[in-house]
Amino acid sequence: MFQDFTTPTSPETGAPRLAALRALLRAENLDGFLVPRADAHMGENVAPCDERLAWLTGFTGSAGMCAALLDTAGVFIDGRYTLQVRDQVDLSVYTPVPVPQVKLADWLAESLPDGGRVAYDPWLHGFDEIDKLEKALADKGIALVKTRNLVDEIWHDRPTPPEGRIVVQDMAYAGETPDSKRTRLAKTLQAAGQVAFVLTLPDSIAWLLNIRGSDIANTPVPLCFAILHADARVDLFVNPAKCDDTLRAHLGDRVSIRPESEFAPALQALSGKTGVDRASAPVAVSDLLQTPDWSDDPCILPKACKNAAEIAGSRAAHIRDGAAMVEFLCWLDSEAPKGTLTEIAVVKQLESFRRATNALCDISFDTISGAGPNGAIVHYRVTEDTDRSLRADDILLVDSGGQYVDGTTDITRTVCIGAGLPGAAEANTRVLKGMIAISRARFPAGISGHDLDAFARMALWQAGQDYDHGTGHGVGAYLGVHEGPQRISRVSDVALQTGMILSNEPGYYREGAFGIRIENLVVVTEPEIPAGGERPMHGFETLTFVPIDKRLIVRDMLSPDEIVWLDSYHADVLDKLHPLVSDAAKPWLEAACAPL
Repeated sequence: MFQDFTTPTSPETGAPRLAALRALLRAENLDGFLVPRADAHMGENVAPCDERLAWLTGFTGSAGMCAALLDTAGVFIDGRYTLQVRDQVDLSVYTPVPVPQVKLADWLAESLPDGGRVAYDPWLHGFDEIDKLEKALADKGIALVKTRNLVDEIWHDRPTPPEGRIVVQDMAYAGETPDSKRTRLAKTLQAAGQVAFVLTLPDSIAWLLNIRGSDIANTPVPLCFAILHADARVDLFVNPAKCDDTLRAHLGDRVSIRPESEFAPALQALSGKTGVDRASAPVAVSDLLQTPDWSDDPCILPKACKNAAEIAGSRAAHIRDGAAMVEFLCWLDSEAPKGTLTEIAVVKQLESFRRATNALCDISFDTISGAGPNGAIVHYRVTEDTDRSLRADDILLVDSGGQYVDGTTDITRTVCIGAGLPGAAEANTRVLKGMIAISRARFPAGISGHDLDAFARMALWQAGQDYDHGTGHGVGAYLGVHEGPQRISRVSDVALQTGMILSNEPGYYREGAFGIRIENLVVVTEPEIPAGGERPMHGFETLTFVPIDKRLIVRDMLSPDEIVWLDSYHADVLDKLHPLVSDAAKPWLEAACAPL
């Protein structure tokens, strides 16, 4: 299994570890230390040796921070983790703090009314983050102090860094050679007058060099740094043990492989204007540069706008993954009524169907299998301690995905196990209406995610309901399942462009009862003038093809156009997947795709 179900942390360890950290703070004459859920690469997923937030507090969410002060400690989490944090941290020593409702600067000012010295590791915080925090604290008497990582000093059994082998991503899936990418991006450096650009994001480096890795779970990237020079040369800073002769031949003589220990000296040696992304590069990087020039990572936007080969690969991966999902949903419908299934059994069976494709490289994240009230925990991770049996009236939320060499998938389906609960079908139908609204959207160039986000929420808003997460995130091409800069979110101002892949996943969560989410992936299409129209419009092509549970749909709540869309979608699902599924699953698929 790619996924395990052990409970990785315990609230009981929080108090003694916090006490050890506080003892170190007193010895260093410090009033606090910031512990982010981050590594030096600022990625969403981190290696076990970088799980400092989870080790200290017990909180295992994919985003968050602890501000550990001498007499209080706040764990800062967004709306996705409101329920999870209460279960995982010792509430007698840690206080959950909701963001963005409460800002870190305001919390620090209130907690340290007489001022103080709060330390941070400059390799674990972006320049932009610290710059904004320092400005907000300027008149509060609170100084931010750079220091070594204090958690590492008390984490005596900290795991060693990973040494996953780096492999080549085939041109059939990449669609552009590394030489072409390096040359193309080098021209942007030249135009900006930059002698080089420092790359700190592993997925940017993986995309640029057409390489993949296995240093962190679920995301096929190697942990490394790189410097792209204006003459298209690249210095790749990585553990040489990860590199074999095949990789060296692929990279060629314009890419130098250097040990990680040489990264800091190489930064100090750069003379001339050097590009660095203030939003994602650690503070330590800009400190080492002679002439830092703030600009966006040049790989971010080209990586987000998938080329024809990457889109074709994503289509193929989704059809393969869709067939596995149909086998799973057919199995679930036959087994769930027996009353013997648990959430873990569901996850295991789903992974087995994906493995049966003989193409699965990894799961793209730990499968969320939330039955009944567990479905209301947005990023629920089932463990042996929380494993719940599926009951006759349960709503089951299954959010999952696969990593294949030709694409990354992410799909959520909400399934009615039996009669369901009052209000569930109505809420599910409102979520479906929002998902259809995004799927059918047309929009001109320059429109960004915040312009579309309300489309997905309108039906819920009219009923006084909502959800506390974005409607959609970017998705990579056999890279991160969460990829920027594109999003469908009220806070996103990045224009959506042709080739960007995003999730479309409105939801609704009733604490203590059930959770609902329906998710497809979509890709932004080239602009064209609609029939009878005047201006070119982008749209979305749906990539995910898996039936949506009609047992949770109130037909009369859908408009005629929404019914047409759903019936057409199910007809496409049937056409694409029927030849690929087993004979046993074909009757189930036919019934699941019958017109509403």
